[in-house]
Amino acid sequence: MTQLQAIERTQPADDQVNWVTAFFMAAFHLGAIAALLFFTWKALFVAIVLWWISGSLGIGMGYHRLLTHRAYRTPKWVEYFLTVCATLTLEGGPIFWVATHRIHHQFADREGDPHSPRDGKWWSHMGWILTGRSMHHDTTTLAHYVPDLAKDKFHLWITKYHYLPIVALGVLLFAVGGLPFLLWGISLRTVVGLHATWLVNSATHVWGSRPFSTRDDSTNNWFVALLTFGEGWHNNHHAHPSSARHGLKWHQIDMNWCGIWVLKVFGLAKQITIVRPDGLDRKEVLAGGHLTRTRVRHLQSASGD
Repeated sequence: MTQLQAIERTQPADDQVNWVTAFFMAAFHLGAIAALLFFTWKALFVAIVLWWISGSLGIGMGYHRLLTHRAYRTPKWVEYFLTVCATLTLEGGPIFWVATHRIHHQFADREGDPHSPRDGKWWSHMGWILTGRSMHHDTTTLAHYVPDLAKDKFHLWITKYHYLPIVALGVLLFAVGGLPFLLWGISLRTVVGLHATWLVNSATHVWGSRPFSTRDDSTNNWFVALLTFGEGWHNNHHAHPSSARHGLKWHQIDMNWCGIWVLKVFGLAKQITIVRPDGLDRKEVLAGGHLTRTRVRHLQSASGD
């Protein structure tokens, strides 16, 4: 609890604007617009690569499927690398991100959900970031929802100083490619990534197909899936939260799952929970050098693990 107090933020009132967040959101959006005036093919390439690094390696594979749901396990150095990649999205540190998402799964589209479209489409997309206390949890809440991360000194440190990697990246890009690299690799790329992530909170709880009858409004949205490297298969995910694979059919492109599969090939991802066609969650375990599969019961706990 003492360690968590070091990263605790002042909680605003429910209707109070988070002015620091609002300022940086405005600045980055202005930078994204300005980037259009400094177009180069090299800058576009840099933006695309960093979009994949931050959005797929960082948010999809790191914050979401690894840290939040523990759908697979990796060596600590891989976990920390993916975490640093995620901080490049401007979505904050792992402890607050994971806590918010675990709360979302516990109260999805009900009272207590930090970003349900039932409270308004704008609210679920961006409003919840700009106002209220959804991203400013107290230590009691954090201790309850992220006890695993709260024990890890690196995750505590990177949560407190989550802005350092993107600042360092910005300095590097400006030194190498000037304003085009800075505006495209930081401002525009970050804004596109933010709105892609927010579409998972908003659009995939409003528009799309629902192959699974979940207790929430989650849907599968192919467009959001393309923008988020597979996170748009959201109804699949809410039906099987602990699955490392969200695209359950051959045509459901899931680049984040492909990344996890690559880690498995190199022996860097183990204990992978996946969903088979029979609808059962199963865990892949390396035993004696051979891949075996054991059925596992999914427990919907408060932590979302």
